[in-house]
Amino acid sequence: DVRSNAAIGNFNPHPSSGPREIRTGQAALQSFAEMRDEPIVNVTTVYRGASADVIESQVTKPLEDSLSGIEGVDIMTSTSRSEQSDITVRFKLSRNPDSAAADVRDKVSRVRGRLPQAIDEPVIAKTEADAFPILFIAFASKRHTQVEQSDYANLYIRPRLATLPGAADVRINGERKTSMRIWLDRAKLAAYKLTPADVEDAVRRQNVEIPAGRIESSQREFNVLSQTDLFTPEQFGAMIIRDATGYPVRIRDVAKVEIAPASERTITRFRGDPAISLGVVRQSTANTLDLAKAVRKEIEEINKTLPEGMKLTLSYDSAVFIEESTKNVFRTVIEAIALVALVIFIFLRNLRATLIPLVTIPISLIGTFTLLYAAGFTINILTLLAMVLAIGLVVDDAIVVMENIYRNMEKGMKPFEAALVGSREIGFAIVAMTITLAAVYAPLAFGQTRTDRLFIEFALALAGAVVVSGFIALTLSPMMCSKLLKHQPSHGRVYNTIEGFFTWQTEAYRRLLTASLGHRWI
Repeated sequence: DVRSNAAIGNFNPHPSSGPREIRTGQAALQSFAEMRDEPIVNVTTVYRGASADVIESQVTKPLEDSLSGIEGVDIMTSTSRSEQSDITVRFKLSRNPDSAAADVRDKVSRVRGRLPQAIDEPVIAKTEADAFPILFIAFASKRHTQVEQSDYANLYIRPRLATLPGAADVRINGERKTSMRIWLDRAKLAAYKLTPADVEDAVRRQNVEIPAGRIESSQREFNVLSQTDLFTPEQFGAMIIRDATGYPVRIRDVAKVEIAPASERTITRFRGDPAISLGVVRQSTANTLDLAKAVRKEIEEINKTLPEGMKLTLSYDSAVFIEESTKNVFRTVIEAIALVALVIFIFLRNLRATLIPLVTIPISLIGTFTLLYAAGFTINILTLLAMVLAIGLVVDDAIVVMENIYRNMEKGMKPFEAALVGSREIGFAIVAMTITLAAVYAPLAFGQTRTDRLFIEFALALAGAVVVSGFIALTLSPMMCSKLLKHQPSHGRVYNTIEGFFTWQTEAYRRLLTASLGHRWI
């Protein structure tokens, strides 16, 4: 099997069109949220034709010995498989990802002379947590071959998906790249006293593309095109290997030449049928939901322009889980607000009084979003979880302030005067409560382990919500109390019924406590 690949001569099914390359830039976002990315560097080395044992001994082991001396290495893992070596170096969180990658490049360059000469140059890349595709798209057709599908996907579909806002890369799995395959017949080779090396040498010598220069005259100039490279199986088959006793031995005499996939070692199936899978990788700063929405819309547009028989189908979408989780969080927020309102109303038994602490909830959440934006955080599952927990905490300060103001109104003060006096009396206690609650959650943001890094946004969002609620309790709540609260000497039936229950509960507790104190030995 002699392939006409990059080492022998490229076969281009579209000679008139040059190579297409789509690059997407990504602006660096210097924020506190970006610093949470782990410093991980991958080293991938390809050694074609080598077994796993050879990869382990000649490639992976020398690289590991060199990389282990880098400062700040925490964990280093390696995988040696046929033709490929993968080494993942995980650094301590204190290391800067850029400097860690630079150290890895330096160590790899130093050991390069000890590695086999035939290997491809090691590829060094900073791995991000979001490197796995967020969507997989199945591209199938019952009327076209997989080679034709791969060619169409590379030329038309991949560029359209790769240029979507937030897309970093589009990976094609199960791809069948077009190549010229030469299947040798060993019996015929032996009859002509030839070897596969002779065929390979003939292909190298005759399938070339040479710049021919130009022809200049006094008034005109011509570019010279030397079409020496081959494109069709017939042209490859007519290639002369050597002269055997006056008879030119051609490739077609000892082999079968055909256009076929360069590699069929991997296969992708969709609903039981062969297909091609396109995986969309998002940028580290991109929003998964926005990118998924853009990809779904683009798939609909692409399907309208595909040749008959071809179809794109979204086979996996991780955004679905995020969307459902977000919906559940919002439903939980509504339930929490309803339960908090019910509890406040039962104990205060006044719609006006219930409204004042409830207003604190949305305003505190909005204020917390402002803090998240300033810190560079995103709205994700952990920050939304912090919002859910904050609903029960942000109303505490407002309730304490409102009750103290109402107590002064019951003493005969006017609402405005009661608001000033009541908030002044309780101000230090509110500040102490706020700082205490914030001090409980904020230290979670200073953890040094990888698990702690997950809760930085959660901790600071929750602490920020508490701080905002304390500020609101000392500003907005007294103002609302001065405008909304009214002293009511007499109350309605609902108030009296609940008050009667509380009075019975208090008396029952008093009797139980008195009996307990009377029998301390029990």
